[in-house]
Amino acid sequence: WYQRRVREAVVSTQSTGSSGINAEYGGEFEKSKPRFITMINTRLAEFTKFLGDGPFLFGEKVTYVDFMAFEFWEQCRRLNPDSFKDMDVVNGYLERVAGLPRIKEWIESEDCTRNTYSINSPMCAWPGFPEDVNK
Repeated sequence: WYQRRVREAVVSTQSTGSSGINAEYGGEFEKSKPRFITMINTRLAEFTKFLGDGPFLFGEKVTYVDFMAFEFWEQCRRLNPDSFKDMDVVNGYLERVAGLPRIKEWIESEDCTRNTYSINSPMCAWPGFPEDVNK
């Protein structure tokens, strides 16, 4: 029980404010982007080991931490899709979470803002708009 709580805390901490994908307003984003990409690549390797063979972070059952991790990795993938090209374990995990019936229903609904809204404020150096919106 205790080990599971520690693992949950580790993933939830790394999937929230400490993500490193900061909303930068001073125009320094392009200078900072290589650091973010290095962080993403390092964490992808760690996350792959952490995930192991399970369908979800803690085995067969989905937990709130899976949703936090899903959001974090989706944002990272939007920032740098190239980091995810050979990450079959992580991509499979993201597909499994996105494929959960209620999540899939929401993603496919008109209410889903994933394809129309930015991740950060539109005023920051990298708002994280989907590619379609930026065209």
